[in-house]
Amino acid sequence: MFTGIIQAMGQVVTADSQKLCITAVGLTALRPGDSVAVNGACLTVVAATGSTFHAQLSPQTCQQTMLGRLQVGERVNLEPALCLGEPLAGHLVSGHVDGMGEVVACTAAADCKRLTIHVPTALQRYLCARGALCVDGVSLTIAGVEDNACTASLVPYTLAHTTLGELPTGQAVNLEVDQLARYVERLLEVRHEFA
Repeated sequence: MFTGIIQAMGQVVTADSQKLCITAVGLTALRPGDSVAVNGACLTVVAATGSTFHAQLSPQTCQQTMLGRLQVGERVNLEPALCLGEPLAGHLVSGHVDGMGEVVACTAAADCKRLTIHVPTALQRYLCARGALCVDGVSLTIAGVEDNACTASLVPYTLAHTTLGELPTGQAVNLEVDQLARYVERLLEVRHEFA
């Protein structure tokens, strides 16, 4: 489990369709077997030395996320798995990406930026204003939902400590919808089946 509160930004050292090597100052305690969210996708550390770790990518991960598209030198958002007793500052995030969205715009708005993301049709029903959405591993509060997109404000702290403020228009991003929304939907389906 994760919270969507980024602990470090890493940089891709090597990347191919089967594995990633990432260096990240501040995540030196990672060990083989640990889980770490890379741009919101839960990966298992297979080797670690100092601030560098290696993770393998399954075909499903490459298909369902943008991790298979990462290039050497790209920066990524990183969060180690949540430990019992740690504060839940964002929202419950599983690290199981639901799909990919696309950056429509990232525009200045006072001292913040306004991020607009195109959301696939299959995920739109889980979005609501003031609800939660995980974008590239970052827990965001949805400011608004319209048509096939949603918006969120990126405050200065988020801009300084994540990659979201650097996203160009057209960039693919990993999306994970709020788990509670999925559970409520399933409970309503089951209730209807037995009614």
